[in-house]
Amino acid sequence: MDGRRRDGAAAEQLGRNLFMARRRAGYSQEELAARCSLHYAEIGFVERGQRLPRADTLVKLASALGIGAGGLLAGIEWVVPAPGRPGSFVVSSRPPREG
Repeated sequence: MDGRRRDGAAAEQLGRNLFMARRRAGYSQEELAARCSLHYAEIGFVERGQRLPRADTLVKLASALGIGAGGLLAGIEWVVPAPGRPGSFVVSSRPPREG
């Protein structure tokens, strides 16, 4: 890790969303990686919730899949922190919408 915090629930939800979108598009991890100029291992790390992608990677993935970045972020929301308290992610249990 590079020292940045990773929210496990948000990473897992994004991974599920990516997996489902990739399967709907009919791509293997290798094919999607090639379309995004990424290593296929990166796709696996994201799908397993082991890594949250940077914004530019998220845009590459969404564009290659023919969806908006919001489609990959479906079900993930940020709760704005109260003064003196940290914010947090909220992951909904409803299935992501097509996007």
